[in-house]
Amino acid sequence: MTTISEIVKILTDSGIESNEANVEVKMLIEHFANYSYKDIVTGKKLTPEKLEIVKEKAELRARTRQPVQHIIGLADFMGEKFIVNPSVLIPRDETEILVRHAVDIINTNNLKMILDVGTGSGCIACMIAKYTSSQVIGLDISSDALNIALDNASKLNLNNRAIFRKSDIFSNVKPGETFDMIVSNPPYIPPSEKETIQEEVKFDPEIALFTQDEKGLEFYKKITGEAPQILNKGGYLIFELGMGQSDDVKTILDSNGFKNIEIIKDLAGIDRVISGALL
Repeated sequence: MTTISEIVKILTDSGIESNEANVEVKMLIEHFANYSYKDIVTGKKLTPEKLEIVKEKAELRARTRQPVQHIIGLADFMGEKFIVNPSVLIPRDETEILVRHAVDIINTNNLKMILDVGTGSGCIACMIAKYTSSQVIGLDISSDALNIALDNASKLNLNNRAIFRKSDIFSNVKPGETFDMIVSNPPYIPPSEKETIQEEVKFDPEIALFTQDEKGLEFYKKITGEAPQILNKGGYLIFELGMGQSDDVKTILDSNGFKNIEIIKDLAGIDRVISGALL
């Protein structure tokens, strides 16, 4: 009979780091064998049939390097499971820093109308709606991504609080519509890095990852340049940052009239989130 350690070895032999392989096998067991932490504690045994299914999924992961979240169809983000597929970016831990910073500012200042540009799976919009009393509009150019975002909002019972709209950046913001905050995790990887990114990242939609310019600043410039027209006085603009981009993005915010600029680091000490206010 196949053992769990043999399934982990399938992943480590394919070059997946040991800790990650253990986490991924746990995810596969929970999903495909419907086996929970409670089952472990109570000593419930996994059947050979269930283990065989998990083994097949691990082999698929090892063979194709398809992210485990795509194989399962779900990704964990801030304690919730979000529906994902190759049409949307898989939510990353770093993006939680963006959401938590946004939530703090919204709750401190009692902000009401929030715009999420490039919403993808809707994870940012949904979690801001969950942890604040604001309404969030998520914009995306991809119809497939918007369908996923709508499914996620429904799953979390946030239909009236997180709403979604097809838009190329601000193209579908209605005349007279204004917001207290614009938040975005924009594409920020330069095209020159296409060949060197992790195999797993290549399963994410290119439109959500790559810019046309060589510094990865294209969307920071576009969003920041137009944001003052639809932000209320005292409104905030918050971005997730790519590695090494904080100085350039700070300059972009400065030159477009944003003040009180704050940069927040992730657990690895990398500048990960930047915010500014339009005073």
